[in-house]
Amino acid sequence: MKFKAFFTDDGIALLDKRFLPAMDKVGRVCHVYLTPTHAMLLHNLLGPTGPDGGGPQCVAQFAKGLLFREYSVSSRNGNRVAFAVDVALLHRALRSALAVHAQSPAAGDASAAIQVKLVNKLPAGSRSASPFLTFETKGSRAAVVQDVPISRPLSRSDVERLQAALDAAQELPQTLVQVPDLPQLQSLVDRLKNVGDLLTVAVTQYGDLHLHVATSLVTVGSEFRKLRILGVRATAPVGDQNLSASTRTDMAIERGEALSVQVNMKHLAKSLQCHLAKPDCTFYGIAPGGACLTVIFQYFIPGTRLTDKSISFYCRLPVLDPGS
Repeated sequence: MKFKAFFTDDGIALLDKRFLPAMDKVGRVCHVYLTPTHAMLLHNLLGPTGPDGGGPQCVAQFAKGLLFREYSVSSRNGNRVAFAVDVALLHRALRSALAVHAQSPAAGDASAAIQVKLVNKLPAGSRSASPFLTFETKGSRAAVVQDVPISRPLSRSDVERLQAALDAAQELPQTLVQVPDLPQLQSLVDRLKNVGDLLTVAVTQYGDLHLHVATSLVTVGSEFRKLRILGVRATAPVGDQNLSASTRTDMAIERGEALSVQVNMKHLAKSLQCHLAKPDCTFYGIAPGGACLTVIFQYFIPGTRLTDKSISFYCRLPVLDPGS
């Protein structure tokens, strides 16, 4: 199997400033998945990938032309290649390559682009070759090569499992509500973490997002109302307006106009770290049957309000109790 590409300036900046910092906060190890049309960073789609594995699944998918000026990948697995990598090591190598590239007199020229490729090398003191993701950068005086150790590329069966998990994660909740202020939500979750470890999340078809923590002594929560809705929506009954948030939510669930799930507080806190990738919009929804809590991050084409279809970024949080 082979992989070789040259980064675009925008693509490498996108990884350096936004997506690698976000993925590193979610988990130390992720999979890099390369197909003929896309490059992806995947966390936890095949189960735990490191000592801090488990928790939310995260998928960052990029059209190849967004990240790379030239791009070539080939394998016997339908020209698909996947491997695990330490996100911090990957980010460190990419930043070093950028620092060297910035010193080059030809920085910005296509001929001076940072190259990345998959290689097998014999490490010092070893008798067998190991796989590396290698960055090659032309500086003002010399070319600099940096090797990032990776796992052995996934087998055909594991690539199929990865693709199946990715396909399964494509199903959208019927109702999505837009959270207008992620820092405010993060501040709320930081406070609720001091109360308990389990968070109940409810999404209604009226555009309401409810979050609360309940213990034997106290119940604490908050709600965001009349949010922007994507998908299935309903009109809230007029008589519900004077009821408490918990009563309104319970009645909406009974009418089939809301879903509620329980998630691990730490998992939600991890998913909120994805704001480091600076999305333009964030939506919350609950999958049919309460299968998971889904967080979708939307990006606009710069200078417009049109969705940038070359970027897809979302998280799926496992539920501890499907709720209602």
